[in-house]
Amino acid sequence: MTKNRIADALMHAWMKRGWLASVLWPVSLLFGLLLLLRLFLYRCGWLQQHRLSVPVIVVGNIFIGGTGKTPLTIWLLKQLQQAGYRPGVISRGYGSRQAIPCVVFAHSQAQEVGDEPLLIARQSGCPVVVGRNRYDAGCVLLNAFPDVNVIVSDDGLQHLALHRDLEIMLFDSRLAGNGWLLPAGPLREPVARRRDLTVVNLNEGEAISPLLPPDTVRMQLKGDCAQRLTDSSQTLPLSRIDPGLKIVAAAGIGNPERFFLMLRNQGVRIEGLALPDHFNFADNPFKDLTADMILITEKDAVKCRGLKEIADDPRIWVVAVEAAVAPGVIHAILKKLTQNRSSP
Repeated sequence: MTKNRIADALMHAWMKRGWLASVLWPVSLLFGLLLLLRLFLYRCGWLQQHRLSVPVIVVGNIFIGGTGKTPLTIWLLKQLQQAGYRPGVISRGYGSRQAIPCVVFAHSQAQEVGDEPLLIARQSGCPVVVGRNRYDAGCVLLNAFPDVNVIVSDDGLQHLALHRDLEIMLFDSRLAGNGWLLPAGPLREPVARRRDLTVVNLNEGEAISPLLPPDTVRMQLKGDCAQRLTDSSQTLPLSRIDPGLKIVAAAGIGNPERFFLMLRNQGVRIEGLALPDHFNFADNPFKDLTADMILITEKDAVKCRGLKEIADDPRIWVVAVEAAVAPGVIHAILKKLTQNRSSP
């Protein structure tokens, strides 16, 4: 948990322009210059950008860590399927042990392919390929699944070697933090970076900040039911959880507080256990935990199901969430995708 405490301290510093951020600010200026140089080299053609034979949509963020990309990606895939497309997914696969691109199957292990790609494959039913090089991953995907006619890149805004036809940038309630680039702030790129669509992931009651573009789209993660980890056929509405139970909510995601707040907004009284993002559960955090019920995220569940000691714990319940986005947004996405693809 030492790593988690360090991450928490850094995030706290990145949310304001205090002494630590100010000390690191000169380094962030150098980082910004390197970003500009890299972008210039791509625009001039000195660094080559590779184009796949089908349109590519990138779903990413500039805020370091998680902002809700995976639920948004799953929502987008389902919307594309309903619109008649046959989408596929490419992903870096954080934590993946694969040196070369590989296909993710429903029975794959999170330790081998990454937790988020495995969750996407299981939730969407779409073909998924993980690989460090997004273009190579896209080629493997199209060779293995030639009927795919649009590719969604889970993250990859900064992977400029892959040509993209549409970019979706996602924020959450933390917005841009203190507004500074790494290491003085939480941003991998400037806020003014171009994109085709801005989405902000907010909990109920949170308003869209005026600092975001006027056409920003609101997204909300909704979940009202839990499934028992040992038996997914056992479900329990969150509204029916006994308030007399001692309940711990654990989350190994980029912003655990977002998960905790969602539960509290639905009247569930919890103690929050924030775990590092992509926590591998090799050390069982629930072993000595005094709790009647433990609520976890789907992202954590794909790893917990592969570990017998945790998978057999009857106290653990999985809270499934879905991204709720305005109905007309997918039409705007498809329109921009068509326009951008036809542009030189």
